[in-house]
Amino acid sequence: MKQIGNIVKLFINKKEISSIQCDEYGIIGDKFYKKDKNRSILLSSLHSYSLANNNNIKINHGLLGENILLDFNPYTLPLGTVIKIGEVNLKISQECTLCKHLSSIDSKLPKLLKNDRGIFVYALNDGVINLNDKVYIDVK
Repeated sequence: MKQIGNIVKLFINKKEISSIQCDEYGIIGDKFYKKDKNRSILLSSLHSYSLANNNNIKINHGLLGENILLDFNPYTLPLGTVIKIGEVNLKISQECTLCKHLSSIDSKLPKLLKNDRGIFVYALNDGVINLNDKVYIDVK
């Protein structure tokens, strides 16, 4: 396994927290828990916030709806890639689609973040992810 980054912040329902409990249905306590497995956990990158900031759109971390904010950009990792964070193996299921709520933040934001808002993953095993955990991928 190769370390590729670190967790910056964790969120449940846009509330910043220090750890999350995951299982096959997503993040326990999250509003999307037990809804759609392929869209159960959203990873975003500081890259998304930098894009917004560089275009004079000031937004606080968590407003993109992410559960896990990372210090590296995972958006180019292929679908099916397994990311290990803490005790949990997460599999990339799809790119994040744009949501209407982004327009309410700023009308330019949906177009700006079209391919840079985040990626969805789901948990392959039960476990805890903590704020200080490192992020790894399997390099073959």
